[in-house]
Amino acid sequence: MLHLPSFAPLGLAVVLAASAVSAQSAQGATPATLVVSAEASRTAAPDLAVLSAGVVTQAADAAAAMAENSRRMTAVTAALRRAGVEPRDLRTSQLAVQPQYRYGEGRAPAITGYEASNQVTVRLRDLARIGPVVDALVKAGANRIEGPSFTIEKPEPLLDAARAEAVRAARARAELLAAAAGVRVVRVLTIQETGAAPELRPMMRAMAMAPQAEAAPPVEAGETELRAGVTVTFEIAPAP
Repeated sequence: MLHLPSFAPLGLAVVLAASAVSAQSAQGATPATLVVSAEASRTAAPDLAVLSAGVVTQAADAAAAMAENSRRMTAVTAALRRAGVEPRDLRTSQLAVQPQYRYGEGRAPAITGYEASNQVTVRLRDLARIGPVVDALVKAGANRIEGPSFTIEKPEPLLDAARAEAVRAARARAELLAAAAGVRVVRVLTIQETGAAPELRPMMRAMAMAPQAEAAPPVEAGETELRAGVTVTFEIAPAP
């Protein structure tokens, strides 16, 4: 997997504490502080795609709607397994049967039938298989497909690199501002992480009642960006 680091810190915000620097000289007084917030990011090619696939059916009664739905959903899950999707990467995310109503002015709603829906969440580890898998789903009877969203299965090493860069950026900005103000940075008092997560990038719109596909749809994974942010409180004192 190709990692493309981005070393430029993002959006730095700086806040000077209200207490005067001279207050630090008093014994036991609250030290003057400088608070700096910083973000950094890393980008990498995703190695995991997540999509949802399901079947929606209607019938005059609930049992018939569910029976037809089960028949078609069995074909969908079989198609996923034939496409190489492992059982650990399949999870039922929705199963429901609900009445459908006809509404009329001045009349109580009347049940006209029932709708059954069943949906599975699918994780694809071979991104080259996304197009063929979607094609197989549609041909097997799936009429509701959402996704895929691209992410990184194990983002922690990249997030840790972004965290470290954010802390270094906060320290560098604190030193610059302190020098400009005629004071010095003494030490770090607190570090608070303000956000660290991979960005999920959906690449296809949801398709409800999708038509029969003639060819596998083209899918491009692009890159995934991982961001980390910190807020660091520094103690400052008069420059020597």
